[in-house]
Amino acid sequence: MDKENTRGSDETAPELKRARGDATTDPERSDSERGGNQHGGPEKTPVAIGVLPVLPLRNSVLFPSMMMPLAASREASVAAIEAAMASEDKTLIVATQLDPAVEEPQQADLFEYATIGVIKKAERSNEGISLIAQGIERVRILKVEMRDGYLQAHFEVVPVCCEKTEAVEALRRNVVELATKIAEHLKGNAPAAVGQILAQVTEPLELAYLLASLMGLSIERDRALLAANTCEEVLKLLVEYLSYELKVRELQMEIASTAQSEMNREQREYLLRRQLEAIRRELGEEGAEQADLEELRQRFEETQLPEEVAAEVEKELQRLERMSPNAAEYQLTRTYVDLLLELPWDKTTDDNLDLHHARAVLDEDHFDLDSIKDRIIEHLAVMKLNPNAKAPILCFVGPPGVGKTSLGKSIAKALGRKFERLALGGLHDEAELRGHRRTYIGAMPGRIIQAIRRAGTKNPVIMLDEIDKLGRDYRGDPAAALMEILDPEQNREFHDNYLDLPFDLSKVFFITTANTLDTIPAPLLDRMEVLQLSGYSSEEKEKIARRYLIPRQLAEAGVSPEQLVISDEALRYVIRGYTREAGVRNLERMLGRIVRKVARRIVEGETGPITITPDDLTDILGPERFTPEKARQHLRPGVAAGLAWTPTGGDVLYVEAVEVGRGGKLTLTGHLGKVMKESARAALSYLISMAPQLGLEKEHLMRASVHIHVPAGAVPKDGPSAGVTMATALASLFAHAPARADTAMTGEITLSGLVLPVGGIKEKVLAAHRAGIRRVILPQANEKDLTELPEEVRQDMEFLFAERIEDALAAAIPEMADRKPPISLV
Repeated sequence: MDKENTRGSDETAPELKRARGDATTDPERSDSERGGNQHGGPEKTPVAIGVLPVLPLRNSVLFPSMMMPLAASREASVAAIEAAMASEDKTLIVATQLDPAVEEPQQADLFEYATIGVIKKAERSNEGISLIAQGIERVRILKVEMRDGYLQAHFEVVPVCCEKTEAVEALRRNVVELATKIAEHLKGNAPAAVGQILAQVTEPLELAYLLASLMGLSIERDRALLAANTCEEVLKLLVEYLSYELKVRELQMEIASTAQSEMNREQREYLLRRQLEAIRRELGEEGAEQADLEELRQRFEETQLPEEVAAEVEKELQRLERMSPNAAEYQLTRTYVDLLLELPWDKTTDDNLDLHHARAVLDEDHFDLDSIKDRIIEHLAVMKLNPNAKAPILCFVGPPGVGKTSLGKSIAKALGRKFERLALGGLHDEAELRGHRRTYIGAMPGRIIQAIRRAGTKNPVIMLDEIDKLGRDYRGDPAAALMEILDPEQNREFHDNYLDLPFDLSKVFFITTANTLDTIPAPLLDRMEVLQLSGYSSEEKEKIARRYLIPRQLAEAGVSPEQLVISDEALRYVIRGYTREAGVRNLERMLGRIVRKVARRIVEGETGPITITPDDLTDILGPERFTPEKARQHLRPGVAAGLAWTPTGGDVLYVEAVEVGRGGKLTLTGHLGKVMKESARAALSYLISMAPQLGLEKEHLMRASVHIHVPAGAVPKDGPSAGVTMATALASLFAHAPARADTAMTGEITLSGLVLPVGGIKEKVLAAHRAGIRRVILPQANEKDLTELPEEVRQDMEFLFAERIEDALAAAIPEMADRKPPISLV
């Protein structure tokens, strides 16, 4: 039967009064006559002898101070309970049977140690009596006899000797620790409840009896605990029993955990799929897998595939037909067959080879860029004459915002092909391009095959954006994979790791974009045809804004052209005062802000066309962000304007030189690179060597310490094209003659005084034009590069060409024009 125990009360003394008064203590009785001490250890002298009704229990032990629910159905037990209830203190002896199968126990059938219990509550039912009894004292049964229809026992009280020694305290702590560990294996709120009980009970004996009742020990162990005569003996037994229980529970947990881990993924999938099959049978979908295979087979028969691919599909379909839908590889194979059937092995789009149509489309979408448009028209002409011609692989290089990506879309539109764009910036895993092998979990085809799958044709226009920003790490080099993809001699049989079949990429029109060529590996760059897209002049930006940017922003904001008019002066002011860039991206942002401000005014009720003038721009866009170099309108000696190329377009850099004393030292600041520092040293060495011819004091130049600085010190600067500017700044310093403020220059120099050609002429000249500089000194060999400049820029600027440093100095520093030395050829 179930046991429920709580702590005892303080009613022990009055409840034992009747039991102790029913008989008198006989001091002449020997220990043998009282039953003796059969369990060893010191035993307290028996306190009293009495007679009480006996309630035999089959499988339970009632401990002193513990409460227990009991049920009695045997006639003798019911009679004993009724007799106890009729007494004043409602006490009886609760004894345990040695053999639970005995129906009418006698003295030999009862365990000699028992507990006096007081009946706290009793209820009669058809099956007998249910009661709650609380243990009072431990007793030893001396004699049992049947009277008045129930058992009555002569007994003596044998309290447990419980001295508070160090051993007892140590055992108590061990008991608490073991009980806490056992409670941790219990579920629900049991651990917290056990911990609360252990904290409340401080008496060692009461704690031991309480834990014995809670832990559900065997009946034999409960009887042994009840028979123990000292607190130390009780705690030792309980430590032994609890240690055993803890080991058993830990072993149970280990066995359960091992059994759970042994149920592997295949077994779980098997059970889940069996359940899924049962659900499908109930829903009438039992033949879904077969229908799926029939659909694949039908698609295979209707699709024209190369012989090698058709053989692979047939092999995979046969595998699927033999494979159970519950198999782990079923969905992997199914996905692979899907890819093989969806790829456009022989499907192409018809190219629109009308040259006039292509030119019209390109002109409609983009301003200028004549060289690139001519290259596309040339390719169309070749394809018209030779349909099997290889597709070009173009690389558009230029600063941000000049229209590289949108130009690729226009090319696809002009050709009538599908367009796909892949962003390569930051890509560092080769498998992103080549695909993953199907043996890996989550394997996928590479981005190239996925793009062709989305396009649905084998000859789309694929743009590989930001090819100069590829990464590289332990997972491979994407640039190496691109060498196969972009090589016309290799991409006819491109092998994707996932596809594992050759796919022809020779019909794909690949276009790549980059801001700079410096970070592109040379072998990869060799496979591409590079087309430069330089920045736009202010006049070109004005035309682009009128033709493309303003109409697009008006359409996005829902404003009609009649509602907003931006004056030419306002547009030029936005271009020069709010956007100083090679492209038009920031210009479009500024125009978008203007359109949105006007849209708000229209919604708020303003009517009529709204005209934007330069005076309105400060309220709409804030103060102008870029102003002309007003502080540089008059240069002091030692300052010269140079031109630099950057990935975002050209820029104007001022080189400043000052004398800082004697010592012949040269100090260079401004975050200059190694090549630029060498240009400064070469310029100073040349001036020292040619000082007499240039009208300078050679001794002064050799003794002077010079500091050269290039502003915008946080921006790295390097390259040989600053040589002419360095020489001009130093010559201006030592000649005490300022350079012309309207003149900028670029060019590499040598120690023999030659001015060598440099690159980026278009970007540099456009930067000077944007800054308001109308006079530029260039190397003589760069004269041919002026053809790339817009006509209006060439007409608006003056160009001077120098073969030697002396030519540049004479053009930049008016006072040195008369000092130009004669050139002697050795």
